[in-house]
Amino acid sequence: MVRLRLGLSPCPNDTFIFHALLHGLIDTGGVTIEPVMADVEELNGLLAAGSIEVTKASFAAFARHRDRYAALRTGGALGRGNGPLVVAPEPLRPADLPGRRVLLPGDLTTAALLFRTFHPGVTDTASRRYDRLVEELERGDCDAAVIIHELRFTYAERGLHAVDDLGARFEAETGLPVPLGGIFVRRDVDAGLARDLERWIAESLAIARREPRHCAEWVRRHAQEIASEVTQAHIDLYVNAFSAGYGPEGERAIIALVERAVAAGVATASELPLFAA
Repeated sequence: MVRLRLGLSPCPNDTFIFHALLHGLIDTGGVTIEPVMADVEELNGLLAAGSIEVTKASFAAFARHRDRYAALRTGGALGRGNGPLVVAPEPLRPADLPGRRVLLPGDLTTAALLFRTFHPGVTDTASRRYDRLVEELERGDCDAAVIIHELRFTYAERGLHAVDDLGARFEAETGLPVPLGGIFVRRDVDAGLARDLERWIAESLAIARREPRHCAEWVRRHAQEIASEVTQAHIDLYVNAFSAGYGPEGERAIIALVERAVAAGVATASELPLFAA
């Protein structure tokens, strides 16, 4: 019997996409898939260590460790208008950030890579779990923070101000969607099984879209934000056509982000294919 561990976050987009696959609604031909639920930066750490067969992770983390992993073409979060934001307790301009302390939602996240790309003059940074950033801002422990996930929908309610939209800047410079997180398979997993995984994930998403009531309770149980409208807004923003298959445009976006990681010196060039066979 083949057993695979699958890392995913408790965020609504992941639980929505993977519910059917993890609850026996997909015929996997006897392959057992064991979920490992963790924050995205913890998942990035599992990928960096090579300690899990399949996992959701940031594309920036993948760029650093593609010697061990290849990208699947389904299940990811790419899109427009959904990139990381820099926020602060007071109105600031992007040019005001150098000399200030800025918190990042994990050193290996795509958000951190984009921030360093667009703000190389900001050197006072530290990493925190994404859902703790706003608390530190409110305590005055930092001057600004890069937020991701459902915090995009709630930061204004807490009196915070948008300083810079990192995703919009990537889109403006490349003309491509922002690759935030994807699903990655360790290179020692059989190529045929990797292709099956791509298909199973697409099927799982199709079931969730067709019968959203089946996964609603599981999604709600794991959501960080209790408000159902925030949970649904999260799914609407991060689950889109690219989640069912990246296509040529999505693949170009991933290549562009990996190239930025190499240019920034946080990843090395590689001849290995980015995508699973």
